[in-house]
Amino acid sequence: MQRTLIRETVRNVGNEVLIKAWIDVRRDHGKLIFLDLRDRSGIVQAVVIPQTSPEAYKVAQELRPEFVVEIIGKVNQRPEKNVNKDLETGTVEIEIKEIKILAKAEALPFDMGRADLSLELPTLLDHRGLTLRHPKIRAIFKVQAVIIDEFRQYLKSYDFVEFQAPSIAPAVAEGGAQVFEVSYFEHKAYLSQSPQLYKQIVMSAFERVFSVNKIFRAEPSVTTRHLTEVVSLDAEMAFIDSWEDVKDMAENVVRSILKRLEKECSKELKMFGVTIPKMIDKTPFMSLIEAQQKIFENSGRDVRNEKDLNPEDEREICEIVKKETGSDFIFIYGYPTKHKPFYVYPNPENPEFNEGMDLLCKGLEWLSGGRRINDFDQLMTHVKEWKMNPEKIKLFLEAFRYGVPPEGGFAFGAERMTMQILELQNIREASMFPRDMERIDERLSSTVKQKK
Repeated sequence: MQRTLIRETVRNVGNEVLIKAWIDVRRDHGKLIFLDLRDRSGIVQAVVIPQTSPEAYKVAQELRPEFVVEIIGKVNQRPEKNVNKDLETGTVEIEIKEIKILAKAEALPFDMGRADLSLELPTLLDHRGLTLRHPKIRAIFKVQAVIIDEFRQYLKSYDFVEFQAPSIAPAVAEGGAQVFEVSYFEHKAYLSQSPQLYKQIVMSAFERVFSVNKIFRAEPSVTTRHLTEVVSLDAEMAFIDSWEDVKDMAENVVRSILKRLEKECSKELKMFGVTIPKMIDKTPFMSLIEAQQKIFENSGRDVRNEKDLNPEDEREICEIVKKETGSDFIFIYGYPTKHKPFYVYPNPENPEFNEGMDLLCKGLEWLSGGRRINDFDQLMTHVKEWKMNPEKIKLFLEAFRYGVPPEGGFAFGAERMTMQILELQNIREASMFPRDMERIDERLSSTVKQKK
């Protein structure tokens, strides 16, 4: 007999089926044993009746949550009064005839049967091998998978080619010291902060490229919005007329992602009691100077001489834009050139500010990007001013030595997008296996304290 997925049981009323699944919940009612069976497609209720299936009943007495079983049973229509409207298979029930145990499970360290897994974050992560099985935790990563897949699919539909950038680099693309140095045989190397330089090289061959890469940031920060390893969704495009071409493409990607989430993840969004962030017909955008002025006029806080927006500024400007336009999104552009990476394009009319941009949603940065320098001589001037070693990035510079059109790109953080959409309290909830200053699978807090 071929295996039947649980979601297919509603189309097999009256038939005998073979189900392979985990025990999600076991309930005893008198002499009857009820089992909620779980596979990749859903959950269905099953019942073991001792009078009709004594051998199956004997095996069922041994079962507990997370046992893996193979069962044969008949799919019956539930009486109207017993229909579970909250369950996709709530109109049927399986009367079990045979049970075979495929794998046993030890007693669980906590109750996995509740709608909410009420655990402290460290405990949730310490038991990741188990907590990933909870439906609400799985929902987080179903949403994240759709985000990443739609990023891919949308860009492919516009002739972007996917490539994979290396994770070990000879130089620091973003500048600064917040990088992980690695011993590479007898040489010094770094875990990549960004695929930026590589995607610009590949762009010079394919015009439009994207990558889904792990990147690493050695930021000495233990906050609810920072990780040391994240999934970066990067894109780069040639033959642009201005930074606004990049902005428009980024906006269209976000719009497409949100539409697909609304279509395919309604159940997951409902589990978290959230709705998709509001994106109006044309996402508002303003310069950093304009945003800082609005903040000053709104609350009296004077951040007009700061080189960037801090988290409080991001929250406030998003609140202002929401009141003024109804949009949950805002593009901020025009940052001080000297405080951004060497490859960002300075505004020709005011070179003190560049043509870089960030996309904020409800007070959190989702994306950064903008126009890049494509002129080789201008790029070399910046390499010197930023005190870059041209020998360390000669592979990158070679592409520009031989002609690169006007170009730009952007990058999203997959975990930040997931966190914001589901209104999670901590970005670690949006990473299957988060890395930070205090964790690499297991907690490192005691080790960190010993080193201080």
